[in-house]
Amino acid sequence: MTIKSLEAVCATPDDIKRQQIVWDEKTGLIVDVGQLGIASSKLDYIYSDDCLLFAGMGDVHIHAREDVSGKNKYKETFQTASAAALNGGVVHCCDMPNNPTAPIDDDSYKAKMQLALKSDISLFMYAGIGPLTNPLSKRVPYKAYMGPSVGDLFFKDHQSLDLALERYKNCDVSFHCEDPDVLEQYKNAPTHGERRPVEAEVLATHQALELIKRYDLKGKLCHYSSGEGLQAVRAFRKSGGKVEIEVTPQHLYFNSSTLPKGNEYWYQMNPPIRPSADQDALLDAFTKGEIEYLATDHAPHTKEEKLNGTSGMPGLDTYATLVGWLWQEVGVDPKILASACSRNPGQFTAKFLETWKLWFPSLNALGHGYGELAKGYSASFTVLHKNKPITISNNSVKTKVGWSPFDGHRFKSSLEAVFLNGYHANL
Repeated sequence: MTIKSLEAVCATPDDIKRQQIVWDEKTGLIVDVGQLGIASSKLDYIYSDDCLLFAGMGDVHIHAREDVSGKNKYKETFQTASAAALNGGVVHCCDMPNNPTAPIDDDSYKAKMQLALKSDISLFMYAGIGPLTNPLSKRVPYKAYMGPSVGDLFFKDHQSLDLALERYKNCDVSFHCEDPDVLEQYKNAPTHGERRPVEAEVLATHQALELIKRYDLKGKLCHYSSGEGLQAVRAFRKSGGKVEIEVTPQHLYFNSSTLPKGNEYWYQMNPPIRPSADQDALLDAFTKGEIEYLATDHAPHTKEEKLNGTSGMPGLDTYATLVGWLWQEVGVDPKILASACSRNPGQFTAKFLETWKLWFPSLNALGHGYGELAKGYSASFTVLHKNKPITISNNSVKTKVGWSPFDGHRFKSSLEAVFLNGYHANL
């Protein structure tokens, strides 16, 4: 064993305290966590009280673009997405299936995941649900696009989605909530926000919640943006229903009135950046722990594509910076951040580790997986420094498309260090 150790103020969903962590660099797994003095030799890393260490953060919603067709590798590859993730303090991600060759069955799913094994971080896969698809033979996460999005894997009406989901009873399904009929009704409106109104998201939310209940799905609502829709979620939960929610850093940080006039195309995404009332509602819900995941919806498109009206923003490079913003500038409790950015993403992927390890035995090296500062979990850590200002620059990002919606924005805190499966990552 090659033993390594550190000492830092550690944030978990349960506590914030200075601890020591010991791990085996060879296996990449934690062997002990606890009070000061558990390390039997000189500590390899010591972080001051200005720093806060989390279990390695995870992003459960990205678009890494690579698939077996190779058609979109000009935007991003698994390797460049991996570099962007580490640059943003993220050690594992789940990639969405709206590819030119979508992963919709065992063979296509395994083929895409095989490509991702070459990346530095752990990149896991959603399978796609379409009108004619069927569940895979083992448990994996699924994504359903309720209305038109990038790619061809979406539903044109509620009835066809309902018929498809009947085949996916008891499965783990994440929903892109925008109603296709409403989108069709407003398709000729003058602005992107008007073409994809909050009405589309709210109606689709009610539909998704109905389907989750009808087919006993383990449901998750992706990149949520509507304050009004949150009320429907609260009512559903109060009645005994179970559903999880993602929110993007973009929807928490921006609102439609703060977007630079004349340059709104850089910030175009689906669903769109909403008015301040929606932003405030999302921040309130996130601060209270009602939103389970901070997920970027990392969607790299070239500058030329953005100028031509393509929806989506890259976000992996700035993940930790926005976590720091929530901590230091918004005042979110670090225990909430430890849940949304570490434990919950780790638990989400842990549900499928048995399948992934069966199909790809090399993943047995991950032990119990990510998201916990506990024995047997990956020795992956994300360390933030509260007094280390940073100004985001397009020149500092690692995503292949080379730009960020946060270009020029200054933040009070930033990423201090990342450890990936036992090794200190060079930033």
